[in-house]
Amino acid sequence: MHDANHKLFLKKKFDQYFLKDHNIAKKIVNSLSFESYNTVVEIGPGLGILTQYLLTHNPYHHIFLIEIDEELISFLKKNFPISKNQIIHRDFLKWNPEEINLQNFAIIGNFPYNISSQILFHILRYNQYIPECIGMFQKEVAKRITSHQGKRTYGILSVLVQTFYDVKYLFTVREKVFFPIPNVQSAVISLKRKNENTNFNKSMLFQCVKIAFNQRRKKLKNSLQLFKHIPNFQKIPFLNKRAEELSVKEFLQLTKEIEIRK
Repeated sequence: MHDANHKLFLKKKFDQYFLKDHNIAKKIVNSLSFESYNTVVEIGPGLGILTQYLLTHNPYHHIFLIEIDEELISFLKKNFPISKNQIIHRDFLKWNPEEINLQNFAIIGNFPYNISSQILFHILRYNQYIPECIGMFQKEVAKRITSHQGKRTYGILSVLVQTFYDVKYLFTVREKVFFPIPNVQSAVISLKRKNENTNFNKSMLFQCVKIAFNQRRKKLKNSLQLFKHIPNFQKIPFLNKRAEELSVKEFLQLTKEIEIRK
């Protein structure tokens, strides 16, 4: 599609950067494994550059498109051969898959930079339904998601996403393949849900990780003062370490130790 056509639909308030390169679009869609699911939800399809390859890949049309922009909804309904009730006019951050009884589906999308972290948190909220996600992020955010303990980029996103998913940095995407051209590079990453034991308090994990990294220079015995009243607080392991020194598994262990003592 020509840049003039992209321009017709461009709205700054939605932080839109339309992907133009069909080879990259195809490569992103081909990154889906289609293992253990046959339904795909695309977030922010825009003008449908990924959608067309999803339809080729998935001829039975087990595809749902979630788009916030009303004009783009009209465009998608006119240009893509899927039923209108599979094109959902919603803010993804307010969407609940249980509304349409979706229980096993992958997510794909060229995610808006300004809400990409919130999109990930929303995916984690419903991770029991989502075995896989292929997403395009700002490169800096992709590096944070895939980072490991001890690295400067290791933080809240790294720990929480990696608790539930095996993450993989797939490839970098240069700026010139978008309209308008962003001033940052992008990257595509893969999330594949772990099948490990998830017997822990999810909200407690989120709370511990956020508190620990919001005061990342402090040792955990100081940053986790919220829990100092619980019995044998001082005996909880890792309290003499800082947040960035703990692995994902150690954060899980820390959460379980706090939960046992509460």
